[in-house]
Parts: sequence; structure tokens; C-alpha cells
Amino acid sequence: MCARRWWLILRDRMRRLIAVLALLPAVALGQRVSMDAYGATSDRDPHSSDEERATPPPFPNEAALIRVPVDHPIDFDFFVDSESLSVGSDGVVRYTVVARAKGGASNIAYEGLRCKERERRIYAIGRSDRTWSMARNPKWVSVSDLPANLIQATLSDSYFCPARIMVRDAAEARKALVQGAGSR
Repeated sequence: MCARRWWLILRDRMRRLIAVLALLPAVALGQRVSMDAYGATSDRDPHSSDEERATPPPFPNEAALIRVPVDHPIDFDFFVDSESLSVGSDGVVRYTVVARAKGGASNIAYEGLRCKERERRIYAIGRSDRTWSMARNPKWVSVSDLPANLIQATLSDSYFCPARIMVRDAAEARKALVQGAGSR
């Protein structure tokens, strides 16, 4: 019985090794590889769409900014430009966020959130001359609860994607921001 068990363990490890070796060429070339439920691979990203080339909205207007309170003490005030809000058929909520330091300096970014995956992507960064600088290699990254992702985690969990369910449209996103967290 020991020899049979040893053989089953060896066979299982060999299958895993073969699967890993089959994926190495794609990894080495930097290509995306996704696996379906049966372990088959595909180089097509299931989320790819025209969103890869998302065009930034007009630069934020001060009158359209909605303050977003965050739970942690931090030296920034956060705002979302209500005019930039959009909800795409690709499952992405897009918005412009303004992070303003207590001293007055601002960071502005045009971003997207994927609710089901709890991921974010930065499409463009605002410049001081009120123009956009497109992100060079925008990638989807997980929204963590670290201070660096505080506004994205707040927007995702409390406004745009509560329980990882995306708002229906820009009007619902605006309403959630105006009324505050938990009021949807």
C-alpha cells in the first residue's frame, strides 16, 4: 500500500510540475495568461476592452468637488469630481479624485475601480497647468486597507461598491457621495 500511495503523490506532483512548466514561456515573455475552471490557459484578458485607452474627463471644477470623509486621521482632505463620475458596461466605476494636503497642495488622479475584484487603476495624473499626464503603464492593483489606498478603499467599500456590488450609474454614485456612506 505504501508503494501505491507514493506513486499517487509522485504522479500528482509531476502533473503540477508539467502545468507550471507549460506556463513558463508565457511568463517569460510577460504575456497575460488566464486559466479557466478546467486549467486551460488563454492569453486573452477577460477584462480587456476599450477601457485600456480611457480618456480623462475635463479637469476638475472646484464647484463640482464632493468631500469624501475617511475613517482614519490623516493630513489630507479627499474630494471626488462629481462631473467625472461614470459607470462603464465593462464593470468599472471611473472618477477623478483630489487629495488636498492641509497646507494646500493637491494631487489629482483619474482612476477606475473594479468592484468584484476590489481593484483600482490610475489612468492619468493631473498637472499644475490643469492638463493630464497619462499613466505610462496603468495596471490593475488590489485595493488594500493600507494608508496609501485609504481613499480608494473608502470609495470602494462605502460608496461605489458596497458588498462588492457596483452602483448602477453615475447618478447613483453621485447620490451616494452626497448623502454619505451607508445611505444607499
